[in-house]
Amino acid sequence: MSNAELLNLAHLRAFNLVADTGSATRAAATLHRAQSAVTRSVQELESALGERLFERKLSGMLITATGSAVLQRCRRILSELEELAQWRAAQQTRRRVASEGALRAYLLNTRRLQIFVSLARHRHMPTAAKAFGISQPAVSSAIRVLESGSGLLLFHRSPRGIMLTTEGETFLLHVRRALNELRHIPDDIAAFHGNIQGAVTVGALPLGRTLILPQAIAKLSERHPGVRIVTDESPYETLVSGVRAGDIDFILGALRPDDLASGLRNERLMCEDMVVLARRDHPLARKHDLTMSDLRDAQWILPRSHAPSRGLFESQFRRVKLKPPMPTVETADLAVIRGLLLKTDMLAALSAQQLYYEIESGALTVLDIELHNTTRDIGLIVRAEGTPSPAARALIDAIRLSMADVARATGNAGGLVRKGVAHTTSTT
Repeated sequence: MSNAELLNLAHLRAFNLVADTGSATRAAATLHRAQSAVTRSVQELESALGERLFERKLSGMLITATGSAVLQRCRRILSELEELAQWRAAQQTRRRVASEGALRAYLLNTRRLQIFVSLARHRHMPTAAKAFGISQPAVSSAIRVLESGSGLLLFHRSPRGIMLTTEGETFLLHVRRALNELRHIPDDIAAFHGNIQGAVTVGALPLGRTLILPQAIAKLSERHPGVRIVTDESPYETLVSGVRAGDIDFILGALRPDDLASGLRNERLMCEDMVVLARRDHPLARKHDLTMSDLRDAQWILPRSHAPSRGLFESQFRRVKLKPPMPTVETADLAVIRGLLLKTDMLAALSAQQLYYEIESGALTVLDIELHNTTRDIGLIVRAEGTPSPAARALIDAIRLSMADVARATGNAGGLVRKGVAHTTSTT
């Protein structure tokens, strides 16, 4: 675990109040603590970060430029924890009036929150204890403090192990967001000094994997070699959960329908139509003006039934009053699709961009059939209220720059959409 992930949350709260009030004395009065304790908290935070956050003046404490870079992230962390505390208060049948410090004291221990997240992930007390090099009773003690402070039961035992309660799931979401914001603080400082560093986790949907993301990563790595990129190829629903929690920085791929209640935001960058692909010497490869009737008896490789592209494919048959064919293979794995297309007479309906290199080499061909209303928007999905890390912003910028190259390579220049068009996307 990095030092950044163990920054003291109580120190950050003190730092935030000193920045707001311009005085350790006034911050101490708000926190009901001694002025010396607040001063020590700020000094220890500065020591942990290796940066001076305030200029000490006779008139008070003036935040430095570096301190301002830290403050934005600090406020997001504290806002997340405050939202959690407010939600927790709403769950109580009896509302207790408490001071700000007492209300959130149980939330201001970074290690305790890390232990909670670990136990939620592993669902096994010995594994969580081993991850932190502590005893099982220490893990139990940390969870008891959180449950006592929140007044909520966060876990229950089941045949599958230690499971989160419904309240525990909501509690976990806020904690993960706060801890993910916390790990970006050193990267914010480095960016302030002109150095982009850190790790970016990208949810990579099929429409973004072949051309867009590799080109963008190459651009980013050339300019900022210190950035590490991790791609996650999980199903859309899993990726959305990761974005909402801050574990995944953003998703790249086909956008979903808008939903103002989702908490996510779409940025549409280009669009792509579906085509029907086959191997170059397929019996249908040299035929022209094919119809859906010509294809209904073919063996098909299709995405799973809930995928948007599956619905677009089936609509091609329904519009001409034909029953959509049942797939021989259901998969979204491009390696499987590629292997089957090259070795069999199976067909697949997908974006030409996904198997661009095979089409360019002549190994696969686009059949001469017109598909109707299959345009899909490709772009970014981010958390509407999130603040991307400097490394994530740099990769997003590289993706935007790569879009024009990809459009030219695929002959889809007309599909480009002007930058800056944003919507909210659905989580379903």
